[in-house]
Amino acid sequence: MAKSQATFMKKQLEKNRQKKKEDKLQRKQERQQNPNDGSLESMMAYVNEFGEIVSTPPEKPITPPEKK
Repeated sequence: MAKSQATFMKKQLEKNRQKKKEDKLQRKQERQQNPNDGSLESMMAYVNEFGEIVSTPPEKPITPPEKK
């Protein structure tokens, strides 16, 4: 008689769990080696004269027109 399929499935499930664990550890190590720059300057956004969001500051300050 053939062996039960339950043993084979248990082995396959364990392999899948181990692979997921290794993948997770690898992703964790990659994140630690390449940390994101969380500085304030990297998070700043500016609005140009056309109303578009850009990452570079404006070259000159925009002054509103004078009223008489």
